[in-house]
Amino acid sequence: MGRSGRVTLSDVAKVSGVSRATVSFVLNDDPRQTISAATRERVLEAANDLGYVPHGIARALREGSSRIVVLNVDWAMEGNFSRSYVRGLDEELAEHDHVLLVRHGHSAPEATQKILDAIVPRAVFRLGEVYMQGHEPIEEDWDSGFAANAALQIGYLAERGHSRIAMAMPDHEFPLTEARLGFAREAARRLELPPLERFVVPRPREVGAAAVEAFLAGHSDVTALAAFDDDIALRSLTALRDLGVRVPEDVAVIGFDETEYGSLSTPALTTVHIDAEVLGRLAARSALGIDKEGLAPVPGRIVARASA
Repeated sequence: MGRSGRVTLSDVAKVSGVSRATVSFVLNDDPRQTISAATRERVLEAANDLGYVPHGIARALREGSSRIVVLNVDWAMEGNFSRSYVRGLDEELAEHDHVLLVRHGHSAPEATQKILDAIVPRAVFRLGEVYMQGHEPIEEDWDSGFAANAALQIGYLAERGHSRIAMAMPDHEFPLTEARLGFAREAARRLELPPLERFVVPRPREVGAAAVEAFLAGHSDVTALAAFDDDIALRSLTALRDLGVRVPEDVAVIGFDETEYGSLSTPALTTVHIDAEVLGRLAARSALGIDKEGLAPVPGRIVARASA
């Protein structure tokens, strides 16, 4: 083997009894070269027996990019949507001999560029990017997209007689935050409900309780809270319990983008489950230029529990 311990083209050439160039032609399936079936089989067998793995940077130079796709996920997107999206993206890429690299949290542009320069990725995604850029959802989004999931949350409360609804929001600046609020407000408008109120439920626990208490004191007609996500919903539930407010008798609470913790709360959290695996697969096929026929987004669904 090579001095680094890594199997090289030269190792494969030596074992198969051909030149290094022939090995390269076979492994890259070069259509410009005519190589006998017997030689091709011998080279492939030797590569397999030795455990040869193509050098990513060298292959990137040949193909114009590596077989790596980068996905940036902000810390604020940690529910079932992101998990299922990553699963679908990863599995679809793997089926086509590509690898997924997921980066979590906020990164300085300079650090990001260093990574991109080093691995020359096939594509770079940011989860939820289309909505972060302020694009208005098309009507299709209201049928099966992110806007439809927001409408599902508000619609569930409206079906149970709630007309005065408030949106419980996080205490961080994040591009998707305003988009989510916009979808919820538009959903309320389409249902001919009064405009949604908006307030922030911050950390820590005592501060969150104070914020909820102040909001309800000034909005006594609000009977339901639609939370930005399950994390905010659980903060709201805790605050209401600390304040002696009954849920759902006095105020109903519904989460969004189900996490496992909602089923463990008291009362158990009603929420919106979003399965984005197909969206991940669609993104993979888009990056690789593969036909998307036969794949369609899965509509969200309500996980009905005791809080709403």
